[in-house]
Parts: sequence; structure tokens; C-alpha cells
Amino acid sequence: MSELTSVTGLHRGGPAGEPDLLGPRLQSFRRRAGLSQEVAASRAGISTRALRDIERGRVQRPHSRTLQRLAEALGLTGGELADLLDAARSGPPRGAGPPRLLILGPLSLQRGQTPVQVTSPRLRRVLGLLALKHPEPSTQQEITDTLWPSGPPSSHQSLIHTYVSQVRQLLGPGSLRTVPPPTVVRTPNGYQLEASRNHIDLGHFDELLDRATRQHRAQDPGAAYESLTQALQWWRGPVLADADPVLRQHPAAVAANERRVKAVLLHADTALQLGRPEEAVPVLWDMVGSEPLHEGLHARLILVLASCGEQAAALNVFSRLRDRLDEELGIAPSAEVRDAHLQVLRQQLPLAQRPVQPPPADRTALAGPHPAQLPARAGSCVGRRREMRELDDLVSPDPARRSHVVAVVGAPGVGKTAFAVHWAHARREQFEDGQLFVDLRGHSPLPTLRPGDVLAQFLRALGVPPDRLPADEDEAAALYRTLLADRQMLIVLDNARDAEQVRPLIPGAQGCAVVITSRSQLAGLVASDGARRLALDVLDPDEACQLLAGIIGECGVAADEEAARRLVRLCGGLPLAIRIAAANLVARNLGIADYCAELAGDDMLSRLRVDGDRRSTVRAAFDLSYRALPAAAQRMFRLLGLMPGPDLTVDGAAALADATSAESAGLLVSLTDTHLVQERAAGRFGLHDLLRSYARELVSREEAHAARQRLFDWYLDHTDAAGTAAGGADLGITCRALERPGVTVRVLGEPCRSS
Repeated sequence: MSELTSVTGLHRGGPAGEPDLLGPRLQSFRRRAGLSQEVAASRAGISTRALRDIERGRVQRPHSRTLQRLAEALGLTGGELADLLDAARSGPPRGAGPPRLLILGPLSLQRGQTPVQVTSPRLRRVLGLLALKHPEPSTQQEITDTLWPSGPPSSHQSLIHTYVSQVRQLLGPGSLRTVPPPTVVRTPNGYQLEASRNHIDLGHFDELLDRATRQHRAQDPGAAYESLTQALQWWRGPVLADADPVLRQHPAAVAANERRVKAVLLHADTALQLGRPEEAVPVLWDMVGSEPLHEGLHARLILVLASCGEQAAALNVFSRLRDRLDEELGIAPSAEVRDAHLQVLRQQLPLAQRPVQPPPADRTALAGPHPAQLPARAGSCVGRRREMRELDDLVSPDPARRSHVVAVVGAPGVGKTAFAVHWAHARREQFEDGQLFVDLRGHSPLPTLRPGDVLAQFLRALGVPPDRLPADEDEAAALYRTLLADRQMLIVLDNARDAEQVRPLIPGAQGCAVVITSRSQLAGLVASDGARRLALDVLDPDEACQLLAGIIGECGVAADEEAARRLVRLCGGLPLAIRIAAANLVARNLGIADYCAELAGDDMLSRLRVDGDRRSTVRAAFDLSYRALPAAAQRMFRLLGLMPGPDLTVDGAAALADATSAESAGLLVSLTDTHLVQERAAGRFGLHDLLRSYARELVSREEAHAARQRLFDWYLDHTDAAGTAAGGADLGITCRALERPGVTVRVLGEPCRSS
């Protein structure tokens, strides 16, 4: 296949890959000539922006004299110029071919080059969801939550069928029937878009990104760069940029945006390696606009701008990012950004065509000072004696008892990081070669760290020069394991999102110990990687009072011990809440009883905050976990705040959420995995008091009314005429329930009265 016919991609005027699109042809001719956009435009006497607009399809029919000048600058033959002129005169075919779904930007449905109007908001939601999930099916519940985030109407089943039928009509065959057109098929649990990969722009992008990754691993930067350039041309903005938040924040949309960031980072690295930094500049500027706090993107932008001779602009990017991080998050730039800044100041910019080779597989990189990256301890650590003993198995002299990896898991605010750091400081002498620490930002307002970024950070800490860092993640992981072989090091991986994020960071050396903290259960690490799970719960009353005394002073607690116990009970034994309450007592010079009176009022969560510190709030900690949930799990969590008693069963939750028992069980398992819900006994699920208050804040009045009515009706369906559960069955609520005039529901042998 020739270079000309192999060019594919989505240029901003429409999809490429058609034989007569002007932009891809012109771009391939320019690259064949080995010219950058800037040089080619200068030789043709036009602006760089004009050339870029033609190549990206923004200008479909440029003047013939412009094409003639470009043909002279690129050394084209007469036949090649004639082809360009024909393409400019005819433009792309319109109204031909199967439908094409575009979701990498605003949602668009096209047939050939003719847009197909989709004006109904709910129809656009269904179409966007099906395309986003392709080739996986969308469940009935997922479609329902997408169409009606605040709760579906009673006729939602028939409405979904109607919308799916309308989508099928939109996707019906057009004038060309050379390939089967896309359609929507029924699955056991929902609907699935049945279409070939090239009918959706996301499919094209993923295919090109996979190809570029293979080419990069095969050390073919030129081919990888071409594939990456084509892949990124499919993007017109964030995924489903004009859709509702429920779709824009869908896990599949978030994952696709993360793959775009991965492609942009690799594109910039390859452009620097090939000595073509100017071509990476517009791509990076677009991305930092969408990801204003992504430090990896800013680091690349700093390097490519400086490599283009724009040192002042590069330094300005660093200054603005530093100020933004300080103002919005109260943190300093990462090591990656600081390294890029220093390279600009020292004029140590990447050299074109420099081979990226791993350093020799020896241990000379560790010849310098041993890394000691543990953060400061967060005050005293109270209680947790049993858990401390379990962590001590990491340093047990008995090989049969010794663990290699321990995952410390628990709910937000339960003190996982403080506990892990306290233990690490207490046992640091057991690890003579040092300690590595990283916040993986699994639940953070900052972008989650990729394993490759962490490996680069660790390798630099281990003494590997920045110019010898492997670009490939697998190569970096192999070098990391090599350098730690036969070493005794402690690695603390804080705030992990899931097992996949931490697997590349676990060394193979048995002399190293790994402590992971996470809000997830990390079941995959336990099942496949031999990790031991250590679950942290809230503090008991004595331990909670001890923590309070460690902050406000023992005299303050002893002066009013009853009020102190009431305060820690209001905080539910949650260490974060107790620390915030104690900080407020000290800062405001309040009595414990007075502060308890404040907290006992409405909006308790708003009072559990430290003024002037946006991260020191209980609500902020809960927000990070809630926002990471899929829409269906978010809805179930909100509704659980309405349960009349301390816990309920799967069937009780199903009644609240108008779901099947199977769907309810799946959602409860998902919420339990993130420690937002507790399984307190076999088949019974409940919420921590503060999480329950938080859930109630999130539910709307209409959603709450509908859920309570469903639960009430469910009670009546499961009780006899005397108001007693048939057969003494457990209806799933251990509390006072609801009542209709003349009917009293009796659950678990207790007479239940409505409020």
C-alpha cells in the first residue's frame, strides 16, 4: 500500500479514509518531502495556520493558486497537482455510504459527508451511550439511568423501546449497501450497537493507537508518529462534549479521554525524538485546555515549546501551572514538571533521533543516597494494635509468615494513609536500602497517576538519569525490578485506584515489602498476586477519645468526658471527622459540649470542615468516592440514605431502587467494594452514619418521594391482612417502617410505626 492510500483519520471537516479527501493527501505529500508545516507554508508563501486548516479539513476547497504554490514547495508532479485540484473542486461525496457515528467531540451522525439531524435530547443520549459502550452492550438499567438521572417514569420500559426503534431508523441503510449498516440488537439485559469498528470514530482511534503502541515497542518512531498523528485527528473535543454530565462522566467516556491523553503524551515524546517539536505544539495546547491540571501534558508542552526556540513561552507555561496548582489545590508542581523546567533553564533539551536505551542492568544506579520518601507522620496513631501486628508480618523473620504485599483498605476518612505511614516510620530501619512513597491519586481532584509516570519517578529516585529512562512502560517496569533485585526496600503505594494501577509497581524481589492503601477492596491483587488484605474500620469509643485527647489535650477531654464521648459518637468514630472536630475546638476555643450542640443540628457535614482548607472536609473525602461511581451505583447509594432503619437486604434495596434482585445485588457489591456500604451480616447492608447523612443530601425531593412510595408498596405486598410479614419472613428492614391508615407493618417481630 502506498503512503498516499494508507492515510486515514478524521480531519476536522469530517471523516477521512475516503479516496478523494484533500487534507490527508496534502499532508502525506508534505511528509514525503520531509517538511514541517511551518517550512512548507513558508516556501509556499501562505500562513502555517492556513496549511494546517487545509490538512485538517477545516478548509475543503482552497483556491487553486494556493494548491499550485504548495505543489511547487513540495515538488509534486503534474499528475499529483491535478489530483489535488480535482479533490478541491469535487469535495467529499455527500449522502453516500453507511452511517458513521462520531463521539470524539460533540455527538454527530453522518452518512457520507451529510450530517443526519438528531434533535431529540433523549434520543441523543441513547445513541451516545450505545456508541460509547460499543462493542459491549448497555444494560436496561444503564439506559434508564442515562435517560432519567433523577428517576424514570412508570412507562420507562416502553419509552426505551420507542427510542431504540428510532435509533434503528436513523441507522438504516442509505443509498450504498456494500456493507451491512449498523443496527441495535436486543441482549438478555439490554441493547447493543451492532456495527463494524470503522463505523465509529472511537473504534478508528483505538485501532490506530494500538498500532502506534506496537510500532513504538518495535522501536520504529517514524511509523509510530504517523499512526499517532492519524489517531489524534479523529478528536474534535472531549468525548460527547455536548452531552449531559451523566454521559460525559460515564466510565467508558473517562477511559476514552485517558487514552487520548496517553496518545498525546506519546505523540509529543515521539515528535521530540524525531526533531519535529513544532508539530506537537498545537496538539498539546488543545489538550492542556481540556486538562488544565495534567502535569504530564504541561511537562511535554514546556519541552516542545523550548525545543522550537520559544523559551519564554515555555517558562510562562511553567509559571502559570505552578500558580494554578498552588491556588486551586495547594500543592507544588510534580518532579516531572520541575525536571522539564530545569531542562529549559539549563538548555538541556531532548536531542532529535537520540536512541532511548535502558541503562545497563547493574545496580550502579543505587550507588547514591538511599531514597527516603516517606511523608511526615500525621500526629499520633492510636489503637490499631491488631492491625499493626498484621503489618509486621512484612518484616517477620519467619519465611512462612512473611508477607510481600499488604493492601490496607477502608472507607474514606478511616485513616489508611496515616496508619500506613506511621507503621512505615516505625519499621524503616528494617529496610536498609530506603523507602519509596507515591500518592497514586486513585481518589483525588488531580488526574490519576499512570504506572508509567510512577515508574519514571521511582527510577529517578533510584539514580537513573532522566535521559536514560525507558519510554516504554514494560521496559521501565523491567528495569525497576532489576534495580530492586536482592534489595531490602519499602514501597508505599498510597491511594490506589485499582489492581491494574499498582501491578507494574510491585517488585519481584522478596526482600522488598509493598504497602498499598485504597478505598477499593483490591480483590484482584488478593486473588492473583498473593496480596494480603487488611481492612481498617472506625475507632471504638475509647480509641476515638484517645485520638481527640491527642489533639486538644488530655485535660480538655477529662474536663468533660461525657461530652467528649458524645462528640466522637457524632463523628461515628471516623478518624478524619474526629481530627477536623478537634482542630475546630482548638482554633475556636470552644467547649466540647457547645460544639456537640452545633453538630447535632442540621447540615452536620458542613460543620465538619476546617475553614480555609478545602481538602480538610468530610464531605470532600466522600465526594471523591461518590463521583467515581457509575451512574447506577450513584443512584443506589443516594437511595440507601432513605432506608428507615440501620440496614436492609438485597430485596429491600431493590424495592428502593425499582430494580431486580440481581441488579440490586450487583450494585450493593459494587458499593461494598468501594467501602461506601458495609455488609454488616450475611445479606444485610448498611451505611456509616456520616455516609448516610451525605447520601440524604444528594437525593432530590422527587427521587426520595418515589423511592419511599415504592418501599411502602413493597411492604404491603409482603405482609398479610394483619400487617405481619407472611411466614415471619425477613422483609429486609430491621426498623420502624411505614404505615397506611388502618395498616401496621410488623417486621422481625417488632411492631412498626410510621413517622
